[in-house]
Amino acid sequence: MKSQIIQIGNSQGVRLPKVLLEESRISGEVELELHPDGILIRNAEKPRATWDEQFKLMAENDDDEMIDPGSPTAFEKKEWQW
Repeated sequence: MKSQIIQIGNSQGVRLPKVLLEESRISGEVELELHPDGILIRNAEKPRATWDEQFKLMAENDDDEMIDPGSPTAFEKKEWQW
């Protein structure tokens, strides 16, 4: 499929055919990435999009332990009392 780069105010853009957008399921906010052969357009990732589902699964499995508790700090060794 071919398209044209067009003037949009002080910027430029590309008109994307509806069928292409529907098949790719791209909508709303997108990410652009420069590649050697051109520009990649994809849906923007939402880093915390699955957190609700993951927390629900953790609660159902009684999984509330820290994965990596780490080493205690000097404060924790000397000052903290349980």
